[in-house]
This record gives sequence, structure tokens and C-alpha cells, in this order.
Amino acid sequence: MDLDALATARHAEWHRLDALARSSGRLSGSEADELIERYQSGASDLSMIQTTAGSTALGDRLSISLARARLRFTGAPENPLSQFTGFAARSLPAALYRVRWLTLACALATFAIAALVAWWLAADPRALANLGTEAELRQIAEEGFVAYYSEHPAGSFAGSVWTNNAWIAAQCIAFGITGVWVPYVIVQNAINLGSNAAVMFVYGEADDFFLYIAPHGLLELTCIFVAAGAGLRIFWAWVAPGARTRMEAIGQEARALFGVAIGLVFFLLVAGLIEGFVTPAPWPWVVKIGIGVLALAGLLVVMLVVGRRAALGGATGDLDEERAGARRITAG
Repeated sequence: MDLDALATARHAEWHRLDALARSSGRLSGSEADELIERYQSGASDLSMIQTTAGSTALGDRLSISLARARLRFTGAPENPLSQFTGFAARSLPAALYRVRWLTLACALATFAIAALVAWWLAADPRALANLGTEAELRQIAEEGFVAYYSEHPAGSFAGSVWTNNAWIAAQCIAFGITGVWVPYVIVQNAINLGSNAAVMFVYGEADDFFLYIAPHGLLELTCIFVAAGAGLRIFWAWVAPGARTRMEAIGQEARALFGVAIGLVFFLLVAGLIEGFVTPAPWPWVVKIGIGVLALAGLLVVMLVVGRRAALGGATGDLDEERAGARRITAG
């Protein structure tokens, strides 16, 4: 093969390919089509050069142009920092914003059931007796409930409650599609909350109940409500997929809302640290509850303020879908 003759014949096409690949602006639709067409033609030329002449300077230059073109229409791989920034600033808040009303519904359901359980147990001594003997219940109310938060080293206790709550949150999202797992978790948590409240109220320790629950419970319970809401949204995508197929609907919701599980790991870590180090600390209660309120406020700002802004900007919570959309815009 006469490489000089080939280079002369293809010079204009290869030059145009390189120019399109180097272009820094957004390509029009016709330019994007031309880039792909010239890429395919150039790839055929490179294959012919390498087959007949092996490695050559001409082939290397063409290979570089093709690499630039391929990068242009496939998109440059993002570095981990950019991916994390996009997730934390757009995808996670947008996904949290999508489940705001379901989160509220799960919170209201939990507190309603817990209040009914607490009222029933407190009003019926026979029902309360099923939880333990008089001596056992009094010991829990007067000593055990408060001692629970300080009977283990703060660090290991914080790690234990963090991993346990993160596992519960992950289960709510992963098994939410069943439609029964989330209601089961909500009812179990509500019964546990209501039972503890009843014991503490009956034995005159209601103040300790609220004071020791509030610092960490504000953020911890809200995280569980968010996870429950995300699980229910995935279930609803299966029940009512709309114009999408069921698999498409479930896939889109799952990709967006599994990011919620990752985000909740961080917020539950904060809740665990508060439960391990702040709740049992000998500080004024206004300080400890204030820390819990600030932690909850942080989550709500991310969900309702940053999330609303991200959603209005087109974020869906699905980072893969958003990156693909950005590449389509760049390609024209």
C-alpha cells in the first residue's frame, strides 16, 4: 500500500475528523452525525493501515484523532471527586426530595401507631403486665432505660447503633418492592416506641423518655422514615408504572433511590455519634437536644431546600441518567 497516496486522498477527511474532535463548543445535530460518520470511516482506514503496514507514524496520528473523536461522543470519564460532588450536591438531594411526602406519611403512621400502643398499655394493666413483672418494668423505667445509653463504651455503642440502623434503612429500600416489608418495619418500630413510652409514663419517668430519645432520635427516626418512603416509592413504581414498562419504572426508581441508602449511611453515622457521645453526656439538656435539632435541620435542608433546587434544575436522583443526558446535550 502507498501510504503517501492514502494520506493525500484522505487528508481532508482526517483533518475534518480531527477538527470536529477538538471542537470545544457544543456540536449541532448535523456535526454530531458527521463526527460519527467520519469516525467510522477513519477507523476503517486505520485498520487497513495497521493490517498492511503495521505500526506507522501516519497510523499513530490517525489513532490519536480517533481517540479524541471517541471521547467526544462517549464523554470523558469523571474523576471520583467530580462524581462524589455531583452525587452529594444534586443526585442525593433530588432523590430525597422525591420521597418527601412519603417520608411524612411514614412518620405520621409511626407516631399514630406508637401513640395508640402507649395509650392502650398505659390504660390496661393486664396488657402492660405482658411486657414483664412489676419489678422488671420498674427497674427499666427507673434505671435500665437511662443506663442503656452508657453501659457500653461510647465508640463501640455508636458504631453498633449506626450499623444496625443503616442495615434497617438498606432493607427498607431493597425489600420495599415487596410492599409488605416497609409496613412491617414501621409497625415494629412503632410498637417498640409505644411500649417504651408506656412503661416510662406509667412509672413517672416520662421526662427521661423524651430527654433521652430526642437528641439522637430526631435524626435517626427521620432517616428510617426516609428509607421507608423510598422503599414504598419503588413498590409504587411496580404497581403504577405509568407510560413506562414495569421493569423500566422499577429500574429508574431503584437507581435513584438506592443512592438514598448511601446518603443515609452518612446521616445515620451522625445519629449514631450523637447517641453514643451526646445523649449520655452530662451536659445541659438544652445543649443536647439543640445538637439533635441542628442535625435534623441539616437533613431537612438537604432534602427540601437543596433537593427542590436540584429537582427544578432537572436532577432526578439517577446519576447515570443525568450523565447520559449531559453527554447528549454536549453532542448536540
